[in-house]
Amino acid sequence: MKPMLSLSAMALLVGSTMAFAGPVQDFETALRASYGTYRIALFATNSGDAAKSAKAMAGFATSWAALSASYGTTPPPQYESDAAYAETFAAVQAQIDAAKADIDAGALPKAHEALEGVRGAIGSLHERNDIVSFSDRMNAYHAAMEEVLGLELAATDAVTLAEHAGVMGYLAAEIVRLPAPEAAGNADYAKLQDAFTASVKAYSDAVKAGDAAAIKAAVDGLKVPYSKFFLMFG
Repeated sequence: MKPMLSLSAMALLVGSTMAFAGPVQDFETALRASYGTYRIALFATNSGDAAKSAKAMAGFATSWAALSASYGTTPPPQYESDAAYAETFAAVQAQIDAAKADIDAGALPKAHEALEGVRGAIGSLHERNDIVSFSDRMNAYHAAMEEVLGLELAATDAVTLAEHAGVMGYLAAEIVRLPAPEAAGNADYAKLQDAFTASVKAYSDAVKAGDAAAIKAAVDGLKVPYSKFFLMFG
């Protein structure tokens, strides 16, 4: 997946947040609940298990249909002036329809790619309206991480590696500073967050040490801790 934002833009994106109340909070809570079923479908379609993917996709489709029924044509206050609000709902529904068709055809990688567009659509909705959620912070980190995973390490200079380490460290720190709504008193959350931040620190430490073998090992160790954290809470 190509990153949605430049490294500098991602760093700026997570620097703001919004206090929610009343109908504003109600929508964002409902959206987050639906996004949870989306994450399950996203991971299922990457597992190679067709039955699991179909079940997860049905769950996401149902949750999105309920959200659309409540809010698709009646935006909450924070989106009332967004001319592209309805287009966002239509775009997500189109991705759902495409992914379901791909699953039925046994094309799970294609379904997974279709679902990747959902996070972009919801992220753009928030970005247009100056809203940054926990999921947006997780997605900003994901985009930065994907850039590192795509590097040809042997051909990448130390300055570039350090720049990536700095951006990822900042984005990870923002995730810790502004945690998910479910974080308080949640031992599972704390465990997953600790593993995630440890992986980011390992990469930063390896880059500072200039140890090529350690850098490769740290890069190889980035994806799993993030993925587990994202699946449960992202």
